[in-house]
Amino acid sequence: AGAVWSGRLVAEKAPHLAIDAARMAGVPLRLLGPIHDAAYFRLCVEPRLGGDVEYGGHVSVPELAVAIGEASVAVVTPAWDEPFGLVVAEALACGTPVAGFARGALPELLDASTGALAPADDVEGLAAAIATAATLSRHDCRRRAERLFAVDRMVDDYEAMFAELLVGAP
Repeated sequence: AGAVWSGRLVAEKAPHLAIDAARMAGVPLRLLGPIHDAAYFRLCVEPRLGGDVEYGGHVSVPELAVAIGEASVAVVTPAWDEPFGLVVAEALACGTPVAGFARGALPELLDASTGALAPADDVEGLAAAIATAATLSRHDCRRRAERLFAVDRMVDDYEAMFAELLVGAP
């Protein structure tokens, strides 16, 4: 089914590195999302398109969910220490393992059963991570999403935080 990369097509999300890694891994890649930096897209992404790499445009949320769910792996390539990217939560919710750079929140969001990480900006390492992640259990990915990102979990966490704040209030 190949790999999917989704998000804003901007330098700080580094889709060009996802393309290079997918090509190195011999895995087809579909890029989805809005072009927020036309110059970056024209200079760094567009020349890399073709063959097994396609830009599918900015799709609706249901279309994105289908594309992520059909992919064998979601590739996440932050070029900065992103505190929390929805892309990982979306992929895991679709049961899709993640390959990405060990940067920002990614090491906290993934474990060895749901994703494979490479050192930041290491394209060869990311190519290996893509191959590894594609073999991981989709069921484990979905289960982790339910455990970490479910609404009930969020409500419980907020209630616990508010209770803690109230105990410490004067």
